[in-house]
Amino acid sequence: MKQDIEPSDDYWDDACHCLIQQDRILKKIIPKFRDTGVVSRGDPFLTLARSIIGQQISVAAAQAVWNRFVLTVPKVTPKHVLVAEPEILRGAGLSYRKIEYVKDLANHFQNHGLAKTKWHQLDDEQIIQELTAIRGIGRWTAEMFLIFNLKRPDVLPLDDIGLLRAISINYFSGEKVTRAEAREVAANWAPYRTVATWYLWRSIDPIPVDY
Repeated sequence: MKQDIEPSDDYWDDACHCLIQQDRILKKIIPKFRDTGVVSRGDPFLTLARSIIGQQISVAAAQAVWNRFVLTVPKVTPKHVLVAEPEILRGAGLSYRKIEYVKDLANHFQNHGLAKTKWHQLDDEQIIQELTAIRGIGRWTAEMFLIFNLKRPDVLPLDDIGLLRAISINYFSGEKVTRAEAREVAANWAPYRTVATWYLWRSIDPIPVDY
């Protein structure tokens, strides 16, 4: 069933209150970073392009590549990305594979109607299904879109190495955790797993995650 879900962070304060009550670890973490939160850029193409560029590299490295990318492309729009020379994008730090992915994403926005998608009418799993049909977009990238563009409150990106590391450090004394163990810990965070994820990211990285 489709649901009319507008991007909003009205839930953030309530989420923090609930998580502090429900989780002894988050009770310690959240007060340290209460002045921060998810900030949506509003532009679906921008968010997805940033997510693709940030795949499988650290937050700091992703930011550095993105900074060079925006200096290379006159304006980060599907049209400008499509006409950008691959070698110029390679010089900004993108791998050839990521160049293919970003250009394919631009093509979907420019020529295949993705820009007209009424995201707020789709639930989380419908959006993930829609986006993962595009080359270079896996579940993690789609989940970053849900978190950072649509600001959905209950997203749990179990493929995110930062989240798994934060759970390991904060809940398992640094021992490696499986996705199943992470999911079990996160069961206590519903229906605000996005918010819990955000604060766990902050607990291990002073640079706020931003897509």
